[in-house]
Amino acid sequence: MLPENDLKIITEEMGREPNLVEQGCFLNLWSEHCSYRSSAPLLKTFTTVGDRVIIGPGDDAAIIRFGDGWVLAIGMESHNHPSYVDPYNGSATGVGGIVRDIISMGARPIALMDPLYFGPLDTPKNLYLFEHIVEGIAGYGNCIGVPVVRGEAYFDETYSGNPLVNVVCVGLAREENIVTACAQKAGNKLVLVGSTTGRDGLGGASFASRDLSEEAEAEDRPSIQIGDPFTEKLLIEATLEAIGTGHVLSCRDLGAAGLAGASSEMASKGNLGMRLMADKVILRESGMTPYEIMISESQERILFEVTPENVDELLAIAEKYDLNASMIGELTERLYYTVEFEGEVVADMPVKLLTEGAPTFERPSTAPAERDIGDKPELAADLKQAVIDILSSHNIASKEWIYRQYDHEVQVRTVDKPGSDAGVLRIADGKGLALSCGCNPGHTLLDPYEGGKGTLIENSMNLAVKGAEGIALVDCLNFGNPEKPDIYWQFKHAILGLGDAARELSIPVVGGNVSLYNESGEYGTAIVPTPSIGLIGITGDLETVPASFFEGEGNSVILVGETFDEMGGSQYYNIKGLRNNGNVPKVLENAPKTVESLINVIRSGNIVAAHDVSAGGLATALAEMCKEAGANIDLSGVGKDLRADDLLFSESHARAILVTSEKDKVLEMLGDIPCTVIGTVGGDDLNIKGNGFDLSFTLDEIADARASLTKLMME
Repeated sequence: MLPENDLKIITEEMGREPNLVEQGCFLNLWSEHCSYRSSAPLLKTFTTVGDRVIIGPGDDAAIIRFGDGWVLAIGMESHNHPSYVDPYNGSATGVGGIVRDIISMGARPIALMDPLYFGPLDTPKNLYLFEHIVEGIAGYGNCIGVPVVRGEAYFDETYSGNPLVNVVCVGLAREENIVTACAQKAGNKLVLVGSTTGRDGLGGASFASRDLSEEAEAEDRPSIQIGDPFTEKLLIEATLEAIGTGHVLSCRDLGAAGLAGASSEMASKGNLGMRLMADKVILRESGMTPYEIMISESQERILFEVTPENVDELLAIAEKYDLNASMIGELTERLYYTVEFEGEVVADMPVKLLTEGAPTFERPSTAPAERDIGDKPELAADLKQAVIDILSSHNIASKEWIYRQYDHEVQVRTVDKPGSDAGVLRIADGKGLALSCGCNPGHTLLDPYEGGKGTLIENSMNLAVKGAEGIALVDCLNFGNPEKPDIYWQFKHAILGLGDAARELSIPVVGGNVSLYNESGEYGTAIVPTPSIGLIGITGDLETVPASFFEGEGNSVILVGETFDEMGGSQYYNIKGLRNNGNVPKVLENAPKTVESLINVIRSGNIVAAHDVSAGGLATALAEMCKEAGANIDLSGVGKDLRADDLLFSESHARAILVTSEKDKVLEMLGDIPCTVIGTVGGDDLNIKGNGFDLSFTLDEIADARASLTKLMME
């Protein structure tokens, strides 16, 4: 049912009360998920333009100039609620939907990333959700031949009852082949191509804009789409072939709000109206009503605009790929969205009212009481065991069990495999594309603004250690119920922090998604603030991209950046049960300069290996670099006023470890960027000493600790 105030506005504008079909269209298109009612004013604070931005927010995907006539399409979506109700199909169709956003722009999808967030795996339900969500992503992505090259898996009790499934897709195209979702001319025809339309996914957009109830698994199953990756693969090829003819004038994926959403938004963007014949839509179930046909979110469907003389050509391409296709309507000069069914008009709405009429507003927000950072805990009696505990915690442990289920080498572009700081793909002329994703919810919980800023710094450092400069980002802003003033405050300040960091780094925010109402009636929880992002960047010569692990006996190990007493939201405090204690890491003014300098050093070709320092701190980063070789590390010259645990586990931003045989050259290049030579590569152990401690780990001890997640899932 439409909210009372929405019904009043619509009735006044239309001069009559909307009928059932019209109410279904408004209910979905005016939902928070589609209209960004309470988020649009905040999203407008982002800088969305830049030298490389060809198409920014508002289309199915953003288009970014790569160079030499190549462009990148990038988009990010969430499929959170569906993945709780039906984890396999919910996550699979999340992949399918974002891939169609890319192909509808005329780009071939070349990479996926999947930031995932779950409740702790010590309960059967969370374990079930984790296993089947990963299985759904792997099953769909592998079948359509798009590699998953990067991801994140983060575990926190607040995601119990509401896991988050965020997916980023990147595509590649020639600039001249790009199409948009903006309808071009009255009289042109609309052809629906792909799968048949069924009752799956009914009301998915409105479902995404409410909290999950205890009965969600049973009550909301009709809102879950069922995916078919084999049809999607055919649709990819058919869409790109059709666009390649030059006869497709506009194109849109059928995602949220189904046919009603895709078709009305196409018309509205072109300042045109539309007449649809719902009975021409090819159905998979008998007896479907116009209401069901219009808001069904059945998967693997795309809507094309072509001139009347090119309809048959498009239908022939669909037939070639064994896809369903039918001409279902036309664009009109009358600025109304009209739906006919069996000769009768069943809906007739002003198109701009439907697509742009939802009132937007900032909600009331309330800042929390000033947080007490608490007293520092006693220094751990066994620092070595503390390091092992962090390495084996599921947030830090190797995610090999996840990524080995993904075909990350299909399309033979992959240079760096999952498990590295960033995914790297070979594009053209010896240059590559680097990709990173995710955020640190531990930080954003305690300080949404600094956590939002840190999100981009952390991802930028992931690219920088590959010699890549960030050129554009997309976001998936996952929060609880925005109608609660404290939640809306978190949402607002995370956006402001992310936006400020983006401006400081000159990286435009080109698209994304807002996912609100991530709360669980079953558990009585709201998720921690999770402003997840996807960041893309361009590398230098791929030959200069360093490894992520120690190598080269006797090579120098250099720590770049400064370490502070910033343990708030850290993994160390988390496993000690000090969830709300400590200073949250702050982004320093010189962070952008550190990123820039690091990129230049990597591109010089003088770096053998490099690794970002982030979650888990310096001890974790050093251990993660011990794959085939160890190192002898002396931290006595780092953070002299810090306690041993602060030094080892602080998560201060903008830090990296470099390995080089050209120490003097590298130090000279870093100039006034804070850096310290902390040791050398060599041996079969990781030895870390400092003021008051001397720790030693065998490579087997490190590998065993980091394998905790894999061992759990293989039991």
